Amino acid sequence: MSNAVLDVTAHGLDEAILAIEGIADAPRQELMEGIARLVQEQTRTRIEEEKTAPDGAAWKPNRAGTSTLYQSGDLSASIDYRATETSALVGSGLIYARIHQDGGVIKAKNAKALAFQIGNRLVMTNSVTIPRRQYLGLSADNQRDIIEAAEDWVGRLLQ
Repeated sequence: MSNAVLDVTAHGLDEAILAIEGIADAPRQELMEGIARLVQEQTRTRIEEEKTAPDGAAWKPNRAGTSTLYQSGDLSASIDYRATETSALVGSGLIYARIHQDGGVIKAKNAKALAFQIGNRLVMTNSVTIPRRQYLGLSADNQRDIIEAAEDWVGRLLQ
């Protein structure tokens, strides 16, 4: 009876295993910073150009007829991020950011009525309903971009 033997020698396997083990000690803060910057840019694009919620729903136009959520550019410019080794937070610290994200009713607090201008016309009213215009969140395309960025980061670690 004859024997058949296959001898498999893996060249570079030790180096590959060390690279894979090295991912556990990789600078995760760097990954989360990259993801946070990417989401920041995605959010700014949504506000400045897309004018849709992350789910693709178009925002309700505003009564002033100006670019929705981008009249002055302040909201877009205020989109900032904070990253740690385990999280990426993206948002705005502007006082009116949340009402645009969630929608709601604004009522006069220290006066009998709210007063503001639309064009050349002075408007006085007891309350204003702001429709929800969600700008924070991730669309399916945004999620794919994040996954690709994370895969690229891991790929660079394995080189």
